[in-house]
Amino acid sequence: MPRSRWPAGPEAAPGAPPDEGRRRLLRLAAGAGALAALPGWARPQATAPRPQEGRMQTRSTPRTGEPLPVIGLGTWQAFDVGASEAERAPRREVLRLLFAAGGRLVDSSPMYGRAEAVVGDLLRGRPEQRTAYVATKVWTTGRAEGEAQMAESERRMGGRLDLVQVHNLQDWKTHLPTLRAWKRAGRIRHVGITHYALSALGELEQIVRREEIDFVQLPYSAGVREAEARLLPACQERGAAVIVMRPFEQGDLLRRLRGRPLPGWATEGGAASWAQLLLQFILSHPAVTVAIPATSKPEHMEDNARAGALPPLTAEARKRLLAEL
Repeated sequence: MPRSRWPAGPEAAPGAPPDEGRRRLLRLAAGAGALAALPGWARPQATAPRPQEGRMQTRSTPRTGEPLPVIGLGTWQAFDVGASEAERAPRREVLRLLFAAGGRLVDSSPMYGRAEAVVGDLLRGRPEQRTAYVATKVWTTGRAEGEAQMAESERRMGGRLDLVQVHNLQDWKTHLPTLRAWKRAGRIRHVGITHYALSALGELEQIVRREEIDFVQLPYSAGVREAEARLLPACQERGAAVIVMRPFEQGDLLRRLRGRPLPGWATEGGAASWAQLLLQFILSHPAVTVAIPATSKPEHMEDNARAGALPPLTAEARKRLLAEL
């Protein structure tokens, strides 16, 4: 999550456009009619087979076929803490619960304060360090500066980076060749791009269609669905895995639903909380590979992880959820 507010400002690169669409109301009528038009919409099971009871499902990354568990962990704000045991203990438990549930992906960035170093410290020497899928970002300008920043991220996070993404597309034309060179040398495994702003979805799509991109990290939720129109289909067509940030809209969706009981159709589908149902919605899109709610609370991590063992929502269930909102 976290369930607390996620301010937009620090997430943006200097000069990035404001995220004008984040507060838009759902366009329910148009949205419900668009579901059937999604590429591959009638075949979500081809991307995400029904999981075994209690077992987190995985999805294959399109370019390499590597199975990746569908629930990961974001660290923005949640892991930007000091060295005291009181601060570290809940984060250690969050990581333990993620791995115990079958999750692997932990996502961070140099702009997340001390989060990279905290993740590295908590993973170092633990058995989970070998199975973790460690993702971070490059967030600077210039080739030399980018290489230096990535080397520092590598050091902080334990000496191994699986995925490095260009954060908010900052100087992406400079950084992508560097990332590809590191990938060829075996220093990283995958290359990605990210942006938090809905106004940047078009540029993300253009890059995906022109370049060889392994991962795209983007905002998507039951209330913020603009990526459905063009970017998610482009990722499917071009074989780019999708990491979903902000699945609860900085906590806004959960606050709107606080105190409301889950509808019967949702509990029949396996959801035990609104958070699980909202994650089911995201994971029912065939383009999505993994969702990364950020949290520092073990109980929230446990709740989120359970969503990964639930079947994707049907098209009818998606419509019902939009109507609930």
